[in-house]
Amino acid sequence: MIVFVLLVILFAAIVVLFMRQQQFGKTPSGARMERIKQSPNYRNGAFQNLNNTPALAEGVGYTTVMRDFFFRKSKRSSPASKIPAIKTDLISLDRNEDILVWFGHSSYFLQTGGVRFLIDPVFSGNASPVSFTTRSFDGADRYTPDDMPEVDYLLITHDHYDHLDHRTVQALRPKVKKVITGLGVGAHLEHWGYDSQVIHEMDWNESFSLRPGFTIHTVPARHFSGRRFKRNGTLWTSFVLTAPGRQIFIGGDSGYDSHFAAIGDKFGPFDLVMLENGQYNEYWKYIHMMPEQVVQAAKDLKARKLFPVHWSKFALALHDWDEPIKRVVTSATNAGMPLLHPRIGEVTHLNETTEPSKWWDTVL
Repeated sequence: MIVFVLLVILFAAIVVLFMRQQQFGKTPSGARMERIKQSPNYRNGAFQNLNNTPALAEGVGYTTVMRDFFFRKSKRSSPASKIPAIKTDLISLDRNEDILVWFGHSSYFLQTGGVRFLIDPVFSGNASPVSFTTRSFDGADRYTPDDMPEVDYLLITHDHYDHLDHRTVQALRPKVKKVITGLGVGAHLEHWGYDSQVIHEMDWNESFSLRPGFTIHTVPARHFSGRRFKRNGTLWTSFVLTAPGRQIFIGGDSGYDSHFAAIGDKFGPFDLVMLENGQYNEYWKYIHMMPEQVVQAAKDLKARKLFPVHWSKFALALHDWDEPIKRVVTSATNAGMPLLHPRIGEVTHLNETTEPSKWWDTVL
């Protein structure tokens, strides 16, 4: 019995020491925590979605989910051949070009009106607190922090590992002029060396003037947050970017709900919407959209063009790696919704209309 107790204590001590590593970030405290407590979206010790949002669908337990992850995951959840990514010299790009460059999953570079934005960059090769799990697909990780130009605004939608990577944001720190994110996320960034003066944390339904003609608005998403065992201590969000001659929706992870129509009514129509499309399952349908719901969300937002992200880099669900894009293309075609689906690293000019190729058909 004594040996058992000692082993439990030893295990607990190892867990505590492990969880103190840099990649787990920092829990909000002090003045930051006091501001969080004043948020109308923070109740009962955690941030809340607008509507009831179970982590798992009715009748589904974590035992079922874990069983399927280990024994019923698609054999094609990761591609068998290399992703045909393109390596673009981003540092030499003309600042006056209005462009978009996708890095796979939910990471992308956006330049409009001479202002540079970087969204949810993950360049470390994995989306996990430990480097040997959730590795990026072969060929999908062509870019590093060194490849990034100076960034005017780094936008972080929430603090999950596939959206906020501590090694990436640490390496980017000298290049980032300003970070914009949800309430509480700044605690991680300060822990990783960012000056509090460059971090701007926002609650839902707030606006921040970046410079003349440019405004960021934070809007609700239906998801959750957390890098440790406790969930929802920081806020998850989506962004609306108002720029000269352009309205863009920068979506964080979200299940489908009425908030998309409300955002469309308030800020639409949008020239371009970026919406998560991938890592979904009926088991967790309230926190990630199905591809058909992605198209409906784009219609709710009054989108002129849809760019589906959150796929083609990590296997975080049970489906085939290319199922998200195939389903969303079919749904968008039926709905008459124009799509962008560039290769990773390909430069997309926002002012031009091009017919993108179905490049995933070349990957096994």
